Amino acid sequence: MGRVTGRRSVTRVTPTGRTSTIDSLAAEEPMELRVGGRSLAVTMRTPGADVELAHGFLLSEGVITKVDDVVTARYCDGVDDKGRNTYNVLDVALADGVPVPGPGVERNFYTTSSCGVCGKASLDAVRTRTAFSPAGDPVRVDVATLLALPDRLREAQRIFDATGGLHAAGLFTADGELLVAREDVGRHNAVDKVLGWALLNGLVPAAGSVLMLSGRASFELVQKAAMAGVPVVAAISAPSTLAVELAEDSGITLVGFVRGDHMTVYAGAERVSGGE
Repeated sequence: MGRVTGRRSVTRVTPTGRTSTIDSLAAEEPMELRVGGRSLAVTMRTPGADVELAHGFLLSEGVITKVDDVVTARYCDGVDDKGRNTYNVLDVALADGVPVPGPGVERNFYTTSSCGVCGKASLDAVRTRTAFSPAGDPVRVDVATLLALPDRLREAQRIFDATGGLHAAGLFTADGELLVAREDVGRHNAVDKVLGWALLNGLVPAAGSVLMLSGRASFELVQKAAMAGVPVVAAISAPSTLAVELAEDSGITLVGFVRGDHMTVYAGAERVSGGE
């Protein structure tokens, strides 16, 4: 398995001068996802939780809806100059009767660590239909609970503490209990790992949950939440216009700028209680 961090010699410059030291960096390596031996996507990710990443990606793309849709997920090929497995190629075998992904899901060349939609073969596939609509979810979340989530997510960011260079996503209960947190150089990868964990643990559809994001709320991240049936998405930074439109269309409560003692509700305010 690839390392999640690496160490490099650096020169640190401060008002008092220069010093040579060793710094920790977040690892970034490509992972090729194959389905039935056919290449589907290559994403730049932080190694670790790759099986969760694959399940979350396939869930958010509408390829699978339950854990039994995948028979096996195994590393294959991919060796370094010494013949050692790089653990950068993961092949997923789908269960009988599960259609293989169509050309609209295939990614041209690769997806960067910052943009999961880039290179999508067909823009018509972006607005993927969900099997778990969150629109009817009756969950309500208190303002105080939402405001506490950024600190709780930050406390779970073990690799960020060492490197300072990772995005994070966390799945919480409506009472603020952390179910799982994942870090990655790519914000969409962090969400896929979280949703893949939820799928593997029988928590999809993720009714009554809150997805907390360490950065902004993009269209794709809201879409991933919708595909997993997550009713509430909260982010430390701003959402995009398209993310707000999708949240409204999908029945998702979308909250941005969750910082300190304030936040902004962009969609689904009826689920947020308190703060009057």
